[in-house]
Amino acid sequence: MRPVTSRAAQPGCSGAGAADVGAELAVLYRGPLASCNYDCPYCPFAKRVDPPELLRADRAALDRFTGWVAATTDRRLSVLFTPWGEGLTRSWYRDAMVALSHLPHVDRVVIQTNLAARVDWLADADRATAALWTTYHPGQVARDRFLARCARLSELGVRYSVGVVGLPEHLAEARALRAALPPEVYLWVNAADGHHYPADQEAAWTALDPLFGWSVRPHPSLDRPCHAGETAISVAGDGTVRRCHFRPTPIGNLYDGSWRAALKPRACDAALCDCHIGYVHLKPLGLRDVFAGGLLERIPAAWPVGSGAAR
Repeated sequence: MRPVTSRAAQPGCSGAGAADVGAELAVLYRGPLASCNYDCPYCPFAKRVDPPELLRADRAALDRFTGWVAATTDRRLSVLFTPWGEGLTRSWYRDAMVALSHLPHVDRVVIQTNLAARVDWLADADRATAALWTTYHPGQVARDRFLARCARLSELGVRYSVGVVGLPEHLAEARALRAALPPEVYLWVNAADGHHYPADQEAAWTALDPLFGWSVRPHPSLDRPCHAGETAISVAGDGTVRRCHFRPTPIGNLYDGSWRAALKPRACDAALCDCHIGYVHLKPLGLRDVFAGGLLERIPAAWPVGSGAAR
C-alpha cells in the first residue's frame, strides 16, 4: 500500500460525499478458479480444466467481491488477486481490474498473471491504480512473445514487475530476459520449492535480483509480529477471511461484517514463512518499507537500484 491523497481530494474529483478513507487494508483475494493455460511442472494446478459450473461460480464470487470493494468506502483498500489458475484469460477478471481501478478509495488493484492474455484492455483502466505482477515461464511461452507483452504494458504506462522461478534450467533464459527488459522494470526471482542453492547459484541469481536473498531461505515466523490479520487479509471466494493464505483458521467473513472486529495486531503461529506474499508482511523484516509504493505488484521503492523511488 502507498501513502497517497484520497482521489476525492485530488483535482477533478468532487469532495461532496467523499468517504473517510484514512484506514488502509490490503486484501488478497483467491476465488475457486484453478484452471491455467500452462502446464508448468513446478505448479500443482497447471493445466487443470475447470468445468463450466465452477467457472460460473468463480464469476459470481468475483462479482460479489467487487461489489463489496465498491461499497466499502470507509477505508482505503488495495487488492491483489492471487488465483490458483490464470485469471486474465477470463473476461470477468479483466472487467474487475478496470472497474476497481476507478474507485476513489482503492489505492491499487493488482493480479498475478503469466501474461498470456492480450493487455490492451488496460487502456480502459486507471493506470495510476492498476498494476500487474507477471511471471515468465520458460518452456511455456516464447521469450519474444512475453517481451512483446511487456513492451505493450510499458507503452500503456502500466506498472508491472516480471519474475521467474529460480530453477537452474531457467538461468540462461532469466539472464536473457533481464538483458532485454527496460532497466526500470524490476525482475524478481522466486527460490524454487525444495531446491538447495549453493553459494555460486545464489550469487548468480542475486546478480539478476538483488533481493533474491529474501526468497532463498524460509523466514522464522513463530511468535513474530505480522501485518497479516491487522492491515492485510486473505479472502476466499465464499467470503471467508483468514489472516493470510497460509494460515487456515478463519477470523471472520467479508460479507457479514465480522472481519472488522477481527482485525488486530497478531503474532504469527507458523514456524516458518517461505512465500513472498506471506513474509512481506512480517514486521521484523521491514519489507513494507523496501516495497513502499509497490507492495502488491512487487516493485521495490528504490528501483532501479539507487533511484530512491519506485517507477
